Amino acid sequence: MKQLTKAEEEIMQILWQLKKSNVAAIIEEMPEPKPAYNTVSTIVRILENKEFVSHEKQGKGYNYFPLVDKETYSNQSMNKLMDNYFNGSFKSMVSFFVKKNDLDTKELEAILKEINKKES
Repeated sequence: MKQLTKAEEEIMQILWQLKKSNVAAIIEEMPEPKPAYNTVSTIVRILENKEFVSHEKQGKGYNYFPLVDKETYSNQSMNKLMDNYFNGSFKSMVSFFVKKNDLDTKELEAILKEINKKES
């Protein structure tokens, strides 16, 4: 699976939320200052070429929808991050984030509860 740029990821986040949308509705969900219609339209076409998005005709325009679900992309991105920066070690990655984010004991306990739930 290909990696997305920051702009592509921003649009995918909106499409995952909306499920199906035209370019104008995507722009409505974006923060100020709003990008130009042509800019968003071009990024959506790039996402189609990368096979993250497809479309269906709606009147004179198109509605776009994700082909890749958010969880699949998130898992792939995390695995790539872990492989590229932490030599494939989940333990190293978690240790890094614990140190950098100065997690307190309650937060660590909550993480451990989630891990234990998954193992049960």
